[in-house]
Amino acid sequence: MPLKIVYKPHTLHFRKEAGTSRGVLTQKTSWILTVTDSEKPGVTGYGECGPLPGLSVDDLPDFEAQLAEVCAIFNDLDLDVFPFNLGIILDQLVPAHLPSVRAGLEMALLDIMNGGRRILFKNGFSENRQGILMNGLIWMGSFENMVEQVEEKLARGFSTLKMKVGAIDFDQECRVLEMVRSRYSKEEITLRVDANGAFTADNVSERLRSLAEFDLHSIEQPIKAGQHELMADLCASSPVPVALDEELIGISDYREKFALLKKLMPPFIILKPTLLGGFRHTGEWIEIANRLHIGWWITSALESNIGLNAIAQYTASFNNPLPQGLGTGQIYTNNFESPLTVEGGHLHYDKEVSWQLPVHAFSEPA
Repeated sequence: MPLKIVYKPHTLHFRKEAGTSRGVLTQKTSWILTVTDSEKPGVTGYGECGPLPGLSVDDLPDFEAQLAEVCAIFNDLDLDVFPFNLGIILDQLVPAHLPSVRAGLEMALLDIMNGGRRILFKNGFSENRQGILMNGLIWMGSFENMVEQVEEKLARGFSTLKMKVGAIDFDQECRVLEMVRSRYSKEEITLRVDANGAFTADNVSERLRSLAEFDLHSIEQPIKAGQHELMADLCASSPVPVALDEELIGISDYREKFALLKKLMPPFIILKPTLLGGFRHTGEWIEIANRLHIGWWITSALESNIGLNAIAQYTASFNNPLPQGLGTGQIYTNNFESPLTVEGGHLHYDKEVSWQLPVHAFSEPA
């Protein structure tokens, strides 16, 4: 059979503890997929399945067993690289409750269909003609630690900062924002905050009023997902523009996507392809958002450089002028060496730098 897929778990270790409202992260496991063609030795497509603990629909105790089953079914299909319809194959192979598996398989197949060179989408980014504007992420921590992160990001040329809020002392978080605003106007530095659903019905209005004093661009997911009436009110009346994030996870039907955005009408939505089921599903969200005049940007979800590369190349296909959330490639001690570099607050694909990827010791599907 020409095409064969295997996988290998890879545990990524954070350089520093990463604090969010859902807890502190020190490591995160992804499953790296490789697709090979028996008729083209040496040509390999790479993808990444990276479910996020506590957030992904497929954060399941038997995730690996279900991934192995998908790989085994794929290997029984006896597929050639060409021709086959990628969307149909993914729909047939991967259940809706395994979005990260769909995303990883889509990446690997796109890679091998384009020659196995890690160039999934040909555009100005993948050809190293232009970078992607990013926000610099500030993780939760002590006041001193967060200020240190701010200084580091500003020194590296970031003009948009995104700060996690909601897990430590709220007044302390406001002090960090106040520090930035005392030095830089909203025209000089754009500030975003991400609450990860940490605020409650009792305190969200008061906290949004407090945050509005700092001329914020937006707040991601101020309350937990699923509170549609309250969220619709916030989207309409919040003094800080609301961006939906977790609210989108777990919805794969096009009509349900449209109904949700039509009901809530957020100023922005944030798209994480790994959590949404890959690029086709992400594209549906973008198409609906454009129809409803809703702004959007794309964010990585703690993938290794394999997943980040695919997501960045996809993102560059749209020429979206808003800063994207693609700055997590340098947070691990054992990430894969890649052409991805960050300079002046932009992500670049340096074609002079080679990929260093695993080529053996992959697990056979059970």
